[in-house]
Amino acid sequence: MSVSPILVDSSFYIALMRQGRDPLAVLALTSATRDLVTCGVVRCEVGRALRFPKPREAFERFFNVMIQVPTDNSLWAEVESLAWKLDRQGTVLPLPDLIIACCAFRAGAVVLTFDTHFNRIPGLRVLDRLEP
Repeated sequence: MSVSPILVDSSFYIALMRQGRDPLAVLALTSATRDLVTCGVVRCEVGRALRFPKPREAFERFFNVMIQVPTDNSLWAEVESLAWKLDRQGTVLPLPDLIIACCAFRAGAVVLTFDTHFNRIPGLRVLDRLEP
Protein backbone atom coordinates (compact mmCIF):
# COMPACT_ATOMS: atom_id res chain seq x y z
CA MET A 1 0.00 0.00 0.00
CA SER A 2 1.44 3.36 -0.99
CA VAL A 3 1.49 6.30 1.37
CA SER A 4 -0.65 9.27 0.41
CA PRO A 5 1.00 12.60 -0.29
CA ILE A 6 0.45 15.43 2.19
CA LEU A 7 -0.99 18.80 1.21
CA VAL A 8 0.27 21.11 3.95
CA ASP A 9 -2.23 23.85 4.77
CA SER A 10 -1.07 27.37 5.59
CA SER A 11 -2.35 26.99 9.18
CA PHE A 12 0.37 24.40 9.80
CA TYR A 13 3.18 26.64 8.56
CA ILE A 14 1.89 29.71 10.39
CA ALA A 15 1.24 27.92 13.69
CA LEU A 16 4.74 26.45 13.78
CA MET A 17 6.31 29.83 13.00
CA ARG A 18 4.31 31.43 15.83
CA GLN A 19 5.67 28.72 18.14
CA GLY A 20 9.21 29.66 17.08
CA ARG A 21 9.64 26.38 15.18
CA ASP A 22 10.88 26.05 11.61
CA PRO A 23 8.14 24.35 9.57
CA LEU A 24 10.56 23.79 6.68
CA ALA A 25 12.89 21.76 8.90
CA VAL A 26 9.96 19.72 10.22
CA LEU A 27 8.63 19.08 6.73
CA ALA A 28 12.07 18.29 5.30
CA LEU A 29 12.13 15.20 7.52
CA THR A 30 8.69 14.16 6.33
CA SER A 31 9.61 14.67 2.68
CA ALA A 32 12.05 11.76 2.96
CA THR A 33 9.11 9.34 3.16
CA ARG A 34 6.08 11.25 1.81
CA ASP A 35 5.47 13.50 -1.17
CA LEU A 36 4.55 17.04 -0.18
CA VAL A 37 1.92 18.90 -2.16
CA THR A 38 0.96 22.56 -2.34
CA CYS A 39 -1.28 24.86 -4.30
CA GLY A 40 -1.37 28.55 -5.13
CA VAL A 41 -3.72 29.42 -2.27
CA VAL A 42 -1.44 27.92 0.39
CA ARG A 43 1.63 29.45 -1.17
CA CYS A 44 0.05 32.92 -1.21
CA GLU A 45 -1.39 32.66 2.32
CA VAL A 46 2.01 31.66 3.72
CA GLY A 47 3.95 34.12 1.57
CA ARG A 48 1.91 37.10 2.72
CA ALA A 49 2.46 36.12 6.37
CA LEU A 50 6.26 36.27 6.05
CA ARG A 51 7.68 39.61 7.12
CA PHE A 52 11.28 39.45 5.97
CA PRO A 53 12.96 38.65 2.63
CA LYS A 54 15.28 35.81 3.76
CA PRO A 55 12.54 33.58 5.21
CA ARG A 56 10.37 34.37 2.20
CA GLU A 57 13.16 33.24 -0.13
CA ALA A 58 13.58 30.01 1.86
CA PHE A 59 9.86 29.28 1.61
CA GLU A 60 9.89 30.09 -2.09
CA ARG A 61 12.68 27.55 -2.68
CA PHE A 62 10.76 24.96 -0.61
CA PHE A 63 7.48 25.54 -2.46
CA ASN A 64 9.28 25.35 -5.80
CA VAL A 65 10.28 21.71 -5.21
CA MET A 66 6.90 20.57 -3.90
CA ILE A 67 4.29 18.97 -6.13
CA GLN A 68 2.09 21.83 -7.38
CA VAL A 69 -1.61 21.21 -7.96
CA PRO A 70 -2.71 23.46 -10.82
CA THR A 71 -5.87 25.49 -10.47
CA ASP A 72 -7.22 25.05 -13.98
CA ASN A 73 -10.82 25.49 -15.17
CA SER A 74 -11.67 21.93 -14.21
CA LEU A 75 -10.55 22.48 -10.62
CA TRP A 76 -12.57 25.70 -10.40
CA ALA A 77 -15.65 23.74 -11.53
CA GLU A 78 -14.96 21.18 -8.78
CA VAL A 79 -14.66 23.98 -6.20
CA GLU A 80 -17.90 25.55 -7.39
CA SER A 81 -19.69 22.20 -7.20
CA LEU A 82 -18.37 21.45 -3.70
CA ALA A 83 -19.29 24.93 -2.46
CA TRP A 84 -22.79 24.65 -3.90
CA LYS A 85 -23.34 21.20 -2.38
CA LEU A 86 -22.03 22.11 1.07
CA ASP A 87 -23.89 25.43 1.14
CA ARG A 88 -27.17 23.62 0.41
CA GLN A 89 -26.43 21.33 3.35
CA GLY A 90 -25.92 24.34 5.63
CA THR A 91 -22.12 24.05 5.70
CA VAL A 92 -20.74 27.37 4.47
CA LEU A 93 -16.94 27.30 4.46
CA PRO A 94 -14.32 29.85 3.38
CA LEU A 95 -13.56 29.68 -0.34
CA PRO A 96 -9.77 29.26 0.17
CA ASP A 97 -10.43 26.13 2.24
CA LEU A 98 -12.65 24.69 -0.49
CA ILE A 99 -9.97 25.34 -3.10
CA ILE A 100 -7.34 23.64 -0.93
CA ALA A 101 -9.68 20.68 -0.33
CA CYS A 102 -10.29 20.23 -4.06
CA CYS A 103 -6.55 20.38 -4.69
CA ALA A 104 -6.06 17.65 -2.07
CA PHE A 105 -8.77 15.50 -3.68
CA ARG A 106 -7.11 15.95 -7.08
CA ALA A 107 -3.68 14.96 -5.72
CA GLY A 108 -5.02 12.06 -3.65
CA ALA A 109 -3.52 13.83 -0.65
CA VAL A 110 -4.31 14.09 3.00
CA VAL A 111 -4.47 17.68 4.36
CA LEU A 112 -2.15 18.55 7.24
CA THR A 113 -3.89 21.41 9.02
CA PHE A 114 -4.93 22.95 12.31
CA ASP A 115 -8.01 24.50 10.65
CA THR A 116 -11.11 22.57 11.75
CA HIS A 117 -13.09 23.71 8.68
CA PHE A 118 -11.47 20.89 6.73
CA ASN A 119 -13.07 18.31 9.03
CA ARG A 120 -16.47 19.40 7.68
CA ILE A 121 -15.71 18.39 4.09
CA PRO A 122 -17.00 14.88 3.38
CA GLY A 123 -14.42 12.42 2.11
CA LEU A 124 -11.45 14.69 2.82
CA ARG A 125 -8.69 13.01 4.82
CA VAL A 126 -7.26 15.35 7.45
CA LEU A 127 -4.29 15.20 9.85
CA ASP A 128 -3.49 17.62 12.65
CA ARG A 129 -0.01 16.22 13.28
CA LEU A 130 2.74 14.41 11.49
CA GLU A 131 2.99 10.76 12.30
CA PRO A 132 6.47 9.60 13.28
